[in-house]
Amino acid sequence: MQRLQTRPQFQAVLAGNVIAKTEHFALHRNRLDAVAPPASALFPVPDVWIGAMVPKRWAKRAVTRNAIKRQIYTVSADFLPYYLNQPRAAFLVRLRREFSRQEFTSAVSSRLKEAVRAEVMALMQAGAASCDAPAMMSRVPLA
Repeated sequence: MQRLQTRPQFQAVLAGNVIAKTEHFALHRNRLDAVAPPASALFPVPDVWIGAMVPKRWAKRAVTRNAIKRQIYTVSADFLPYYLNQPRAAFLVRLRREFSRQEFTSAVSSRLKEAVRAEVMALMQAGAASCDAPAMMSRVPLA
């Protein structure tokens, strides 16, 4: 699994489709076999690409943004066996709404991490279901 690192890579994936949404997150996918030849240089390694976009607008403190990104990358690694069997693609998990400061008063807490992890797992499962492979869903780890 490769990580998105450059602005053009993020923009290329954002130009793709939103394949799943949860209360706080959206999952974007851009099939790399459908990317134009000049853009294919953005993704030189034939692998699954994943990125996390956590804007300051929705997570003010850096420690919170980093904790959310770590949970996104950890959960996406759990789903890697499923995505390896799919057409080559790049995925982006984007935070689209703030987590309640009244409910999660600490900038980073185990409750926040658990909530993020549960929601990202639901997002990845919804994304996997949108790829039309229900047989693989039984192989995806749930814990």
